[in-house]
Amino acid sequence: MSLKRQRDAEINVDRDEIGAENGAEDHSNNKKMWQDSTPEPADNGLLPLASYGDDDDDEDGDGEDEDGRDENGAVQERRQRLVEIRKDCPYLDTVNRQVLDFDFEKFCSVSLSNLNVYACLVCGKYYQGRGRNSHAYTHSLEAGHHVYINLRTEKAYCLPDGYEVNDPSLDDIRHVLNPRFSREQVEQLDTIKQWSRALDGSDYLPGMVGLNNIKETDFVNVTIQSLMRVTPLRNFFLIPENYHSCKSPLVHRFGELTRKIWHSRNFKGQVSPHEFLQAVMVASKKRFRIGAQSDPVEFMSWLLNTLHTDLGGTKKSNSSIIYKCFQGQLEVVKEIQNRKVNEKKEETEKQQKVTGMEDKAEPDDVVREICRMPFLMLGLDLPPPPLFKDVMEKNIIPQVPLFNILKKFDGESITEVVRPQIARMRYRVTRLPQYLILHMRRFTKNNFFVEKNPTLVNFPVKNLELKDYIPLSVPKTNEKLRSKYDLIANIVHDGKPGEGSYRVFVQRKSEEGWYEMQDLHVSETLPQMVALSEAYMQIYEQQQ
Repeated sequence: MSLKRQRDAEINVDRDEIGAENGAEDHSNNKKMWQDSTPEPADNGLLPLASYGDDDDDEDGDGEDEDGRDENGAVQERRQRLVEIRKDCPYLDTVNRQVLDFDFEKFCSVSLSNLNVYACLVCGKYYQGRGRNSHAYTHSLEAGHHVYINLRTEKAYCLPDGYEVNDPSLDDIRHVLNPRFSREQVEQLDTIKQWSRALDGSDYLPGMVGLNNIKETDFVNVTIQSLMRVTPLRNFFLIPENYHSCKSPLVHRFGELTRKIWHSRNFKGQVSPHEFLQAVMVASKKRFRIGAQSDPVEFMSWLLNTLHTDLGGTKKSNSSIIYKCFQGQLEVVKEIQNRKVNEKKEETEKQQKVTGMEDKAEPDDVVREICRMPFLMLGLDLPPPPLFKDVMEKNIIPQVPLFNILKKFDGESITEVVRPQIARMRYRVTRLPQYLILHMRRFTKNNFFVEKNPTLVNFPVKNLELKDYIPLSVPKTNEKLRSKYDLIANIVHDGKPGEGSYRVFVQRKSEEGWYEMQDLHVSETLPQMVALSEAYMQIYEQQQ
């Protein structure tokens, strides 16, 4: 009996141990399941927000789970499954296209962040995020505005429900947000004569839209409008694939502005260059900024050189679209007085005064330097205006033909310079660019104020023949000498120096008509009116 009781006690002990082990294992499994089902706290101590499918709503760690799978990929895959795509959104009739404006910086109106920004398609304001603690989600509950579009991915969503809206009626908004051009459309731009209609019923011509003068930024507007007539440059920036590898914000903002100006499906017949101006302020270190009037010649020179550098251009010709369009070549002959010879000459002059003998000047007293240099624009000197008034007590406004001031580059006319040293310069054009930029030096600065030369320059609108006034090098065999140019843009300054404004005359190639543009004002004009103004900078196109 004692052996039987002892055996039964051992069996009961074993059963108790096995039961305890099983209970502990069940408890640990239940604990593990509860831990797995409980969301991990986010970095800010709060539980993670419900995700609605954007990759940039919130970031996950790059760790791996026990099976070795990537958590980030699994989370993204789960998010994609969670996003519901619907075509029957009941709030599409609340979209108000009249208030949509995508010309300004893409920043949240509350947090001022540019990450993951959505535009409310009901009121037009920008908000960040779509999660339950985001500003867009809060706005959808407070204001009752339910349709939003991601400014980067161009996907539309309904909040607070969180589903994606897939409806073709929103495609026109996507085209305004990010205008697109195919290569076939780009090639046919100069043949289209069709007008476009804005939402307010006004008609506008693509490429001939006004630009907002934010505050004394007319010097930027006339420069942009002029460059929009340069066909290769315009075609290059209309297709983002040409510069997608470039990291310069200035290049991308200039491309966006070009596409908006030439887009035929805009909601309004004007464009605001606000984002481009912000990029200009940063790139120029506030040399050109909103609220400060500047010179369009200086801005044109800076912009072309900066775009060339940012596009990966080098000193070689045709290394960027800028050099392909505007770069020419000059031969410069510089004559400097030799100091040693001058000292000897002064001594001989003293001796001649004493002896009364005269000696002829020696040719060795001049040092001549010859070099070739590239140029993007040519500066022309205007004759000085008359000092006295006429019989009627009115100032005489002189006139000068363009060919007279172009003689500066014939290789024989002498230009005297003082800085950096006194020298006599002779210039000769050895290679003409496809697009020739001329600027008339109307403004002269002294120690007290800036003076403006009112001389009118008489120039032809078509068939400017340069070979009759500038000796050009003989082209190579099987090459044709292209020296005829047609005017495509003419920038004019009105008013006093430092206080006036700029406007521009541009040509529309599809109908060969001329338009006068000053900020938002665009009006058709006659070609004869183009030459009756104080031209400040001109762009000529080479005839092919």
